Amino acid sequence: MKLGALFSGGKDSTYALYKASKEHEVVCLIAIKSFNPESYMFHVPAFEHIEKQAEALGIPLILAETKGEKEKELKDLQKAIEDAKEKYKIEGIVTGAVASTYQASRIQKICSALELWQFNPLWQIKQMELLKDLIKDNFEVIITGIAAYPLDESWLGRKLDEKMLKELEKLEKEYKINVAGEGGEFETLVVDSPIHNKKIQLAETEKEYSDHHGTLIIKKMELK
Repeated sequence: MKLGALFSGGKDSTYALYKASKEHEVVCLIAIKSFNPESYMFHVPAFEHIEKQAEALGIPLILAETKGEKEKELKDLQKAIEDAKEKYKIEGIVTGAVASTYQASRIQKICSALELWQFNPLWQIKQMELLKDLIKDNFEVIITGIAAYPLDESWLGRKLDEKMLKELEKLEKEYKINVAGEGGEFETLVVDSPIHNKKIQLAETEKEYSDHHGTLIIKKMELK
């Protein structure tokens, strides 16, 4: 089946793309650039490099924009999916939804209206298992944004590994942080994986941080 994948460059959308590619033909990526840093639907950190991320995967990209207003942003998403259906003849949509009923239900409504199948390969997966699977399947994941106590500046730019898993597990018990960042605690960027044609190298970065909120600013990204 020909599918379009909702894509942010983060761990969930990229891993869902990987899982979908095993059974189906993913013919395009669909990305929404939100101008609202607190978007209800869309990933924001490092999004200015989304075209380079699509190039690293070797998959065509449909890129749309939204002001990020609650509910109104869904119309912008629907228009982008309509464009993908017309241009690439997709029959369904892949999402990286794990636990957000808010996101999954709204995407399902759009898919139903456009007569498209919705595929959520990560839905309701145990979140620590998801992180373990990313490491096992050779996904290189970088933390690009944080927004929760006690995460501090040292987390920005860190790579997901076994050491981080142990720390997240401890923080979940002590501070109720969601280990997969489902509550918006952190944002990620996948720089390499089995489905990347080229590895992403963060050639120049800087950190913006204040009071347990921070972003890894990627000033220069290269493909290897």
